[in-house]
Amino acid sequence: MLERLKKQTLEKTLPYILIVGGILGLFAAATLTIEKIAVLEDPSHKLSCSINPVLSCGSVMLSKQASAFQFPNPLIGIAAFAVVITIGAGLLAGAKYKRWFWLGLQAGTIFGVGFIHWLIYHSLYSIGALCLYCMIVWVVVMPIFWYTLLYNLRQKYIKTPANLKAVIAFVQRHHGDILLSWYLIIIALIIHNFWYYWSTLL
Repeated sequence: MLERLKKQTLEKTLPYILIVGGILGLFAAATLTIEKIAVLEDPSHKLSCSINPVLSCGSVMLSKQASAFQFPNPLIGIAAFAVVITIGAGLLAGAKYKRWFWLGLQAGTIFGVGFIHWLIYHSLYSIGALCLYCMIVWVVVMPIFWYTLLYNLRQKYIKTPANLKAVIAFVQRHHGDILLSWYLIIIALIIHNFWYYWSTLL
């Protein structure tokens, strides 16, 4: 009974996670694209997200990592988040997607979460600056990936070995704690890496 209730709860909340996360991500990706175009047209353009030496999307935008596939990364976000919003809206409208569809979405979220962590690493240790709009993308991609994964596990679209049953049950029970810990680890890395600047503000 409890397991069934959990499934129903996730089925009801996942569409909103996808829609809200997708809208925020699309906003951030579209804003970055607009800012990128403005810089290309006028190199002296003052970016709305360049606030100080650390929160400087200009430094990130001009890095080679900002065009990992030879075109601006936000273009990936515009396409991907539009798809996520559409899937969430479809779920709200009563759409029933097949297993292969959910596995395709899972593959996309795995790429997304891996890509943002690659960008997090380079922002902290190569570029040495943070982009506010990029961080919005980081924040929303993580729950989109996480709750898509939990949904696929609960629906048994992802087959798992029997010896992982206890681990999966633990993850399902503590999904919110795990996501919060994930955020806190990234926040701690940001504070630690840029402490030289934060300390001057105290």
